Amino acid sequence: MCRLIEKLNRKNWRPSFTGSRNEWTQVFHYTGTPNVYSKEFSTKNFSDLQISRDSVTSGGSQPTSKATFFFTRTHTQFQKASATIQKTSTSSQQPFSSQRNMMETNKPLKKKKWVLPLIFSLSISCCLVIFSFFTANPFEQRSNMKDKVPIFVESKLHVAETQSFYRIPRLAYLISGSSGDGESLKRTLKALYHPLNQYVVHLDLESSAEERLELVNFVKNEALFVEVGNVRVIVRSNLVTYRGPTMVTNTLHAAAILLKEGGDWDWFINLSASDYPLLTQDDMLHTLSTVPRELNFIEHTSDIGWKEYQRAKPIIIDPGLYSTKKSDVYWVTQKRSVPTAFKLFTGSAWMMLSRPFIEYCLWGWDNLPRIVLMYYANFLSSPEGYFHTVICNAEEFRNTTVNHDLHFISWDNPPQQHPHFLTEVDYQSMVDSNAPFARKFGREEAVLKKIDFEILGRKADGFVPGSWFNGGESNTTNFQYATTNITTLRPGPGAERLKNLINSLLDDKDFDVKHCI
Repeated sequence: MCRLIEKLNRKNWRPSFTGSRNEWTQVFHYTGTPNVYSKEFSTKNFSDLQISRDSVTSGGSQPTSKATFFFTRTHTQFQKASATIQKTSTSSQQPFSSQRNMMETNKPLKKKKWVLPLIFSLSISCCLVIFSFFTANPFEQRSNMKDKVPIFVESKLHVAETQSFYRIPRLAYLISGSSGDGESLKRTLKALYHPLNQYVVHLDLESSAEERLELVNFVKNEALFVEVGNVRVIVRSNLVTYRGPTMVTNTLHAAAILLKEGGDWDWFINLSASDYPLLTQDDMLHTLSTVPRELNFIEHTSDIGWKEYQRAKPIIIDPGLYSTKKSDVYWVTQKRSVPTAFKLFTGSAWMMLSRPFIEYCLWGWDNLPRIVLMYYANFLSSPEGYFHTVICNAEEFRNTTVNHDLHFISWDNPPQQHPHFLTEVDYQSMVDSNAPFARKFGREEAVLKKIDFEILGRKADGFVPGSWFNGGESNTTNFQYATTNITTLRPGPGAERLKNLINSLLDDKDFDVKHCI
């Protein structure tokens, strides 16, 4: 109440008091602007305020406006009080209702500072809506609406997308060898080299330190390797035994290096120093340009036959896992049963695997690759079973298999641990097989020179001619010429042979039902 009186005093109201101590009437006579009393008494501080207005005539014909305000406030306790405010109208000719309209129309207008920001924000919003309308992909939105929210973490992880057809593919090679294989490895590397591809070379710990150092210097001193930067040597060599799991771990090691440092490649191919190509890399890349990138060329079967009793049930220990000196595996007297958590598959240890499957083997987001690897740690000749078992037990990859290892290999009948060494007698059989690779070759076998001369067009210690390398008179190539022509391929007869092989594999009427059987 006191605050209200102070406000009225400041607004030209002149108060007077009547009544007793606990019951009084306060009358205000106003001499200022006509609309002040309505403004002052519209405050929310008086929720029980009641206002009545009457037009009366006092002492003559001049009209006055009487406003009576009733509210519950007293001086010392909550009793009913009234304040009568007599306000003489400044207009002697108009009634109270007319004066009220005048007061409302004469009220000063506030500046609407919010109009310009509102218009600006609406303009920006309209522009964004129009932009999103023209840039949004309706098909993508529909597909996203159909996607289900994954429940398990495995559902959120997906393999990398494969590249589309007709782009020149990139190949990632692992070429490995053992003691005495240094020269053969270098020869195979040059016969396989192309600037578009990636290469990892490895001599195991059975090789001497001098032989491994010579391989490192060979890669460092080859100008083309240095300029392109696509050849890597595993300096910290692994101890590898073919009959144990160390060959598998060495393959995974090289694949991890290629994923980390090898850039964009499409297929991973594991070879040994005893392997040799039967076509040029221009032939290989040209033919693979039209092959689906998700396919995995891996020879496999679930009919393990005699291997169940001679390899699956026995338990072996590979000293290569913990020793620095190479020795044969040794056997545990206890035998184990065939696993029931997954189905065993077997096949060739040489393969061409897609990048998505290699990523799956290393990441193992559903844990299957790790579980199978632990099992094959005690499996005899695990390179002939690990990748086969993983791919055929993985739902997302089992239908990507092509049952061929892309090799020509001459085996004994029945097959032994190692195949025959190939000679000139096998030359025509190699060509007729349409396979891109052959094994196993001796270190100084004459048939290799025949392949260089008649198939690859390669000179001694030189690279294989192609669109990036014209052969010339020397065994070196101009780096600028090589880098400006690497995406132009010059396929030869080898491309047609490989095309015939792949078409025969993919056009098989039973191809779709022969995966992992």
